[in-house]
Amino acid sequence: MPDFPQMFRLRQIFDDPRVDDLEAEVDQQLARLDLAKKVQSGQSVAITAGSRGIVGIKEIIRAIVQHIAGLGAKPFIVPAMGSHGGATAEGQRGVLETYGITEDFVGCPIRATMETVVVCETAEGFPVFCDRYAYEADHVVVCNRIKPHTCFTGEIESGLMKMMLIGLGKCKGANMYHRAIQDYSFGQIIRSVAGEVLSRCKILAGVAIVENAYDRTALIEAVAPDQLESREKELLLQAREWMPRLPFEQVDVLLIDKIGKNISGAGMDANVVGRKYDDHKAVEGELPKVKRIALRGLTEESHGNSIGLGLAEFCKSQLLRDTDFHITRVNAEISGHVSVAMRPLDYETDRYMLETALGTIGLREPHEGRLIWIANTLHLAEVECSAAYLEEARGRDDLEVLTDLRDLPFDAEGQLPEMAELKAES
Repeated sequence: MPDFPQMFRLRQIFDDPRVDDLEAEVDQQLARLDLAKKVQSGQSVAITAGSRGIVGIKEIIRAIVQHIAGLGAKPFIVPAMGSHGGATAEGQRGVLETYGITEDFVGCPIRATMETVVVCETAEGFPVFCDRYAYEADHVVVCNRIKPHTCFTGEIESGLMKMMLIGLGKCKGANMYHRAIQDYSFGQIIRSVAGEVLSRCKILAGVAIVENAYDRTALIEAVAPDQLESREKELLLQAREWMPRLPFEQVDVLLIDKIGKNISGAGMDANVVGRKYDDHKAVEGELPKVKRIALRGLTEESHGNSIGLGLAEFCKSQLLRDTDFHITRVNAEISGHVSVAMRPLDYETDRYMLETALGTIGLREPHEGRLIWIANTLHLAEVECSAAYLEEARGRDDLEVLTDLRDLPFDAEGQLPEMAELKAES
């Protein structure tokens, strides 16, 4: 196939810290805070559960429920996910069910509503919203993964503090805060709102999760309310060190099997593909530098939300047919990042899409193109790379070449299998 580069399978070697027993670690961490001094028997405790595909999240939430119940309190779950799930209570409950977070599994009620309470106004002059059920509870436990945000940069990005804004703020809060971020910095808004939530919404504790590059739980830590901001800053630095990356910094075409809300809030992680500050190129000093992104599909867990389309230049036509554009547009409009819902050029076959993409990379011939093929931006331990990378890969200690060079396995209709289905070794 002279128009396409040959490929080889590559394994990346990342640091692999991990928590082996999630529920025991959650219980031990919460025990450190001695919550019995604050929680009285019979009191209600709201526990947040978000829309991200966090590994082991149903077990982590269940362990929080069991610890709180062990104090004699009455725990319940609140879906804390801004406008996700189509901005409906039923949709948000459905998102939790996708992750296995059901009343039967966690052992307590799930109370889903889009109703909010206006808690106060910030110093900047806009209202602070809180989920009505959470606000009416005697205590609130905030649970979320700490990681770099896909759009914003600062000492605090995506984690417990953001959960107190966007998650507990529901659709009204998410809309208001993203509007405010257009006029103020992300850091200022997150501190302003979270400060009010901490002081007025009876936050009992935070449960922070950090994952490693293999999509495994690397750390779970219970955090007291007065330590949330300072500790989140430290955990963000750790999360940034452990996050997965592409194996090479210069990429002509990045082929991605799936995008989805369970992969990243932006469908694909802009930190991984080098598009955190500009939808279609890396800015000065940002790596990797990816010329073209081509998308093949959407995860079922996304329920039709194809946010992230706008970060790509090309996609399969089937991805558009699988998209619920109402849900996608609501997410984009409320986030304020409207361009991430815009449609790329679409093609019926992988062959046609890749042929077109490789023809737009510059003077380099398509069969010499620097092509990387990944399952998604969350799972990067093994990837397919074109022959242009082979010499460098053989000389690096953090990479292991698993196969000989081989042709792209198009079928008779010009379609590719999923990358994970390919033979991983020669």
